[in-house]
Amino acid sequence: MKIQLTNQEDLTMKNQATNHSKRRIAGWAASCLLAFSVPMPSWAQAPKLDKVVVAGWSKPITEITNLLVEEDKGFFKARGVDLGYLPGAGGGDALRNLLSGQADVAFTDPGSLFAALDKGEKLRVIYDIYPQNVFNVVSLKSQKIFKPADLKGKRIGVYSLASGTRQNLQVLLSQAGLTEADVTVVVTGLLNFAPLMQGQVDATAATDTGLLVGRQRGLGGVNVMEVKNHLNISSDFFVVREDTFQQKKDVLKRFLHAYQDSAKWMIQSPEEAAKLAVKYAIDGQNASLNLDIIRLRNESSVSPLTDKRGLGALDMASLQKGANAYKTFGVIQRDIKISEVVSQDLLPPVMTVKSAKR
Repeated sequence: MKIQLTNQEDLTMKNQATNHSKRRIAGWAASCLLAFSVPMPSWAQAPKLDKVVVAGWSKPITEITNLLVEEDKGFFKARGVDLGYLPGAGGGDALRNLLSGQADVAFTDPGSLFAALDKGEKLRVIYDIYPQNVFNVVSLKSQKIFKPADLKGKRIGVYSLASGTRQNLQVLLSQAGLTEADVTVVVTGLLNFAPLMQGQVDATAATDTGLLVGRQRGLGGVNVMEVKNHLNISSDFFVVREDTFQQKKDVLKRFLHAYQDSAKWMIQSPEEAAKLAVKYAIDGQNASLNLDIIRLRNESSVSPLTDKRGLGALDMASLQKGANAYKTFGVIQRDIKISEVVSQDLLPPVMTVKSAKR
């Protein structure tokens, strides 16, 4: 039997169907909202990350690209660490930020470390970032500065009074029986080759990467005195307060493992790191220059010891020699027993990595 509805009846049924559909959709939406409002079970929630703030000796620059690319690479997040970076103006600055509680780990140099220990600070060295000494003192050839004794009476630039450049200048001066009283120390900032080129200083204390950038910007002919030829100890460590070391060993272990992951990546993928430095480093506009800087820093991250024992391994004998030398030079007054301030039990399992050849 065929039933034909009037226009009014047809309209009424259509409205009923539409209302029914609306009720079904509204019910579905309410169910979804209820589902989202119910707390997720603990096993389904994202794991909590432990915050670790690194007090750096510098601003975010190319040579520490592996610490800057966390947003892209996630090395630290993968180990349960929420990484923070606090810029500084020298290794001494990094230690001050550590001791004031603004950071958990300091990225600092041996001279700054020895000076802090000399004052009685309770610190622990947990990782050797750069086992090669990368510091130098550079002068224009016209100054005729060839050896440490030639620095007497000269104006010498340093990055800051709390930096490794100043500490290593003191080491170099001591080789000639000189002290800072025999020279004029000038604070020039990180771009310390501009004052040298402009004649504002006679020489400048720097690093290998600083010299590379200076030459890129037209430095010209120079004489270079490398501090490693007089005292070849590590350039930088990760240092923590003693209480942090005792209370947060698990977090520190994961932090070091993540850092080792990032260092291994930069050694094995320098081209990728150079490209990412353009995005993250304040001095990283030139990808080609970034690559040269990164390769230099990769080379300083490895040594015969790390080839055997993995990245971050600390050379106790070398460090003790360095501490003794700093006392002999008069930079510090107290005896420092390295075995009491260095710990290697937080280091990750052996991961031997050699820097790629240029």
